[in-house]
Amino acid sequence: MPHTIVRGGLKYARHTQEYIARRTAESMAEKDIVRCLKRFVARQIYRHLPHMIRTPEPLRQTAERL
Repeated sequence: MPHTIVRGGLKYARHTQEYIARRTAESMAEKDIVRCLKRFVARQIYRHLPHMIRTPEPLRQTAERL
């Protein structure tokens, strides 16, 4: 999924194109630039995922076993 997002950004997103131009001016290879963008996208996606809350005690069973 990050690959698809990055490839779309390469073509349509102005801020992504500016980032690529800046990194290219710093003599960074396109392969490395795309890798950095994928990592950025993955961090953004991870922040929006629901995270499980861990409790120190196990949860009580609400139904009794027969």
